Amino acid sequence: MIRTLLLVSAAFLALPVHAKNAPDAATDAATTVTPDAQDHDQPGGEIVVTGTRARAQADVLGGTAVLAQTELTRDMKPTIGETLAQQPGVSSTAFGPNSSKPVLRGFTGDRAPLLTDGIGSIDVSNTSADHAAVINPLTADRIEVLRGPAALLFAPSSIGGVVNVIDSRIPRRMAEAPVHFDGIGTYGSSSDERSLSGTADVPVTGDLLVHFDGSYAKTGDEHTGGHVLSPGLRAQALASADPDVRALAGLEGVVPNTAARTWDVAAGAAIVNDGGNLGVAVSHYDSLYGVPIRFSLDPSVEAEEVRLKVRQTRVDVRGEVNTGGAILSKVRLRLGAADYRHSEIDDTGAVGTTFFDQGYEGRLELVQATHGGWEGLVGAQVALKDMHIDGDEKFLPKNSGQKFALFTLQSLDMGAVKAETAVRFEHAGLTAQADTDIGNPAYDRGFDTVSASAGASYEIAPRIRVGVNVSHSERAPAAEELFANGPHAGTQAFEIGDASFGPEKAWGLEATVKGGGDGWSFSTAAYYQRFQSYIYQYQTGAVQDDLPVYQYAQAPARYYGFEAEASARLAQVGDYAINGDILADYVRAEVIGQSPAPLIPPLRTIGGLEAHSDHLNLRFEAEHSFAQTRVSGFESPTKDHTLVNGSIAWSPFGAGKTSFTVSANNIFNVEARRHSSVLKDYAPLPGRDIRLTARVTL
Repeated sequence: MIRTLLLVSAAFLALPVHAKNAPDAATDAATTVTPDAQDHDQPGGEIVVTGTRARAQADVLGGTAVLAQTELTRDMKPTIGETLAQQPGVSSTAFGPNSSKPVLRGFTGDRAPLLTDGIGSIDVSNTSADHAAVINPLTADRIEVLRGPAALLFAPSSIGGVVNVIDSRIPRRMAEAPVHFDGIGTYGSSSDERSLSGTADVPVTGDLLVHFDGSYAKTGDEHTGGHVLSPGLRAQALASADPDVRALAGLEGVVPNTAARTWDVAAGAAIVNDGGNLGVAVSHYDSLYGVPIRFSLDPSVEAEEVRLKVRQTRVDVRGEVNTGGAILSKVRLRLGAADYRHSEIDDTGAVGTTFFDQGYEGRLELVQATHGGWEGLVGAQVALKDMHIDGDEKFLPKNSGQKFALFTLQSLDMGAVKAETAVRFEHAGLTAQADTDIGNPAYDRGFDTVSASAGASYEIAPRIRVGVNVSHSERAPAAEELFANGPHAGTQAFEIGDASFGPEKAWGLEATVKGGGDGWSFSTAAYYQRFQSYIYQYQTGAVQDDLPVYQYAQAPARYYGFEAEASARLAQVGDYAINGDILADYVRAEVIGQSPAPLIPPLRTIGGLEAHSDHLNLRFEAEHSFAQTRVSGFESPTKDHTLVNGSIAWSPFGAGKTSFTVSANNIFNVEARRHSSVLKDYAPLPGRDIRLTARVTL
C-alpha cells in the first residue's frame, strides 16, 4: 500500500498547479503561522492557530496554546508530553523520559489525539502509557493545542482538545536562499542527553523544492532529585523482612532502565507556486528506549526490566490548490500511510512481545470562499488500521479498525459578535479475530457517532472578548478498551477490557474571556463536561500472573476546571522589555457515585519574570503543583512540589535567527512526581537539568 501511495503521489507531483487569483501579499504576511499558510513564523506576538484561516488567539473559541520558535526551542524536551507540560491545561503522563504524552484537561489517549499536520501519528501510543508516540519534537516547527469547535475538524472531542504538530517535511513555500538550513544541538545534564537535528530546503527549479531532515538523540539513565520510590513504597520496603526488598528503599539519584537512543530521517519534495502546493515526504523513525521498572515489594515476584525497540516507515502527501472561486477558495488534501512495529525486550535480550500496526489515513477539505463575514469548510476523513501482537504477553487479539468521518466548521464574523459551529459525523467499525490464547471470541461491530459544538464571543471592550461554547461529543470505544485481556510487560499490569461497551457520550460547556493590547494579554477558560458513559480504567486489587489487575469500566462521570494566564510589560529599561506572566490551571473529575477519576493532575500555578530584547532574553520562573489527595481506589496521593527554572537565550543576529540558550530546570534538585503518571511511585521527574542549546539558521 505504501508503494502504491508513493506512485500515486509521484503522479500528482507531475501535474501543474494553477491559480485563478494569486494570494494577496498583505494577507499572507498576517497568516504566516498556520498549516495552510506559507511560513511558520509568529508575527509580532499575534498568535494564530489552525482553522479555516489564520486568526488571533483571542478570536478562537476554547482555550488554546501554541509553541513556536523561541518558546519551542527553550521548552524542547525528548518527548512531546514534557515539551508541552507547562502549557495551560496540559500535564504529562510522565512515563519516564522516553514515552511521556500530553494530558489535556485530565484526558489522554483517544480523548486527546496527537496529530502530525492534521492526521494521526499512526502508531500504538494510544494502547498503553509505555508506548511512545512517533512524534519527534526536534523536527517540529510549531505545536498547537486546539480546543473548541475547531478541534472537531480532527476528532470527536472538543473539551480536552487535540495536539497538532506542524513540520516542514513537505515544503509549503519556496526557500529565499539557494539552501535554507536550520539545525539544533542540545546537551541536557539530567540524563546526559545529546541530541542533534537539522533541516535543509533546496530549490531545484522555479517551482520544485526538496527537503531533507534528520535527528539523533542519545540519553543515559535519568537522574532525579531524590529517592526513586515514593514515600509510601519506601515505608513498605523498609517493613519487609527480605533484605533485597529493604534495599529498594535506598534507591535514589538515578531512575534505572531509562536510557534511550532515537534517530529519524526524512526527505520530501513539493511543487510550490502562486496556485498552491503539492508534495510528498518519506520518513523513517527508529528508537530503543527503556521503561522505568515497577519494582515489586513481594520477594517472590521478580520485576521486569523492559526495553522497547520502535520502528516506523511513513509516507505523507499534502496538497493545496487556491481555486479563487466564488464558492470554493481552496481545496486541501492530506494523506498518510505507515508501517509500525515495536518489540518489548527483556533484560536477557530476548523479545517477549512484538506489536505490529499498519495504518492509512486521509482527509479532504473544501474551504469556502469568504462572503462578508461568513467563512467555513466542509471535509471528509478516512482512517484504516490493522494491528496484531505476537508473543507470550499478548493482551489484545488481532484487530482492524475503520473510521469514516464527515465534518464542517462554519464561522460568522459580525464585528463585535463572532459565532462558530462545527459538526462531525463518524462511523467506526471494529473487528477482532477469535483468539483462544487470551479467551476472546470473534468480534464485528460498528458505531455511528455525532459530535457538535457551537459558540459565540462578544467584544465587551476593544480587544477584549467573552465567549461561550456548548458541545456534545460521542466517541467509539478503542480496541484496548474493548478487547484487552492479558499481561502487559511495559506497564506491569494485567489489563481487562469489556466488549459490551457502547459509545462514550458527553455534554460540555466552556466559557472564555480573552484580551490583549500593547504590552499585555490574558486568556481564561472555565469548562464543565458531563459524561453519560465514561470509559475508564481502575485497579481492582486482584493479582493475576503476578501482576495487578486493571479493569476497564463504563459509568457516568463529570469533569470541570479552569485555565488562566496573563502577561504584561512591567517596564522598559533601555532596549529591554521587562515582562511578567502567570498561569494557573485546575481540573476536578469523578466517576459519579464511585470515586474520583484516576490520574487527574492537581491545581498548578506558574509565575515568570522575563527581560527581553532583540538579542537577549533572560527568564526566571517557578512552578508549584499542589498536593493531590482526591484519589481513586488503590491510587496513592501525591505531595506538592515547587520547581524553579531559569534560562538565558542570546540571538546575535536578531530574534528568529541563530540563537544560543542556557537553561536550568529544577534548579534546587527537588524530588517531584506528576499525579497524572501511572508510574509516579516508581519514576519521579528529572532532577536538576542544565541544558545547552544552539540553534543555527542559515
